[in-house]
Amino acid sequence: MSLPLILIGGGGHALVVADAALTLGFTIVGFFDDDAKAVLSGGKPSAPWLGTLADTTPDKLAAIAKRTGEYSFAAWMFALGHLGVRRQLLTQQLAALASQSVTVIHPTAFVSRSAKIGNGVYVGPHAVVHTRAVVKHHAIINTGSIVEHECVIGENSHVAPGSVLGGRTRVGADTLIGIGTRTLPGIVIGTGCTIGAGAVLIREVPDGAKVVGVPGQVRG
Repeated sequence: MSLPLILIGGGGHALVVADAALTLGFTIVGFFDDDAKAVLSGGKPSAPWLGTLADTTPDKLAAIAKRTGEYSFAAWMFALGHLGVRRQLLTQQLAALASQSVTVIHPTAFVSRSAKIGNGVYVGPHAVVHTRAVVKHHAIINTGSIVEHECVIGENSHVAPGSVLGGRTRVGADTLIGIGTRTLPGIVIGTGCTIGAGAVLIREVPDGAKVVGVPGQVRG
C-alpha cells in the first residue's frame, strides 16, 4: 500500500520532488500553490491542485487525509524552492504538522549509514551525503551535490545542484548555497545567507551575507 503524499508547491522543484516520490512508491494526492495552473498541474508527472498556500492548515490536510480512506494523517513535503515562503509556512500553519513531513531520498543518491537526515528533507539524484554528516529538517540536497563527511546543513537550507561542500562545512538555517558552489573544509556559513552560483568559499560567512565570486566575497 503506497503512502499518499501532499506537496506544498507546484513549480519546477515540485516536478523533481514528485518524480522522486513516485519512484519510491508514494502516491501524489495533489499540491498546494498560489498558481492553480502551476507546471505540476499538467504533463508528466502531474497532480491535482488542492488550494493556495494559505489553505495549508491542519484542518485542511486532515480532511484530505480522511478522503484517502487509508491513513489517519496526511504526509506532506515542501516542493517549492523559496526559502522565505517555506520558513513562513513552517512558523505558521504548518508548525503543528512537522511530524507528518516525510523525507524523499532519490534511489540514486548515496546517504551514508552514519549520516543523520531530518524530517522533510529532499535528497536528489546522484547527490552524496557522506559519513557523519547531518542534514536538518526540511533541507534540500539537490541533484549531484556533495555534502562531505561531518558537514552540518541547517534547517530549511538549500544546497543547489552540483555544489561540493568540503568536510566539516557548517551551513546555518535558511541559507541558499547556489549552483556549483565550492567550500574548503571546515568553512562556517551563517543563517539566512545567499551564496551565488559558482562561488568558492575560503573563509567564514556571517549571518545574512550575500557572497559571490572566486574567491567568494561578501556583497551585502
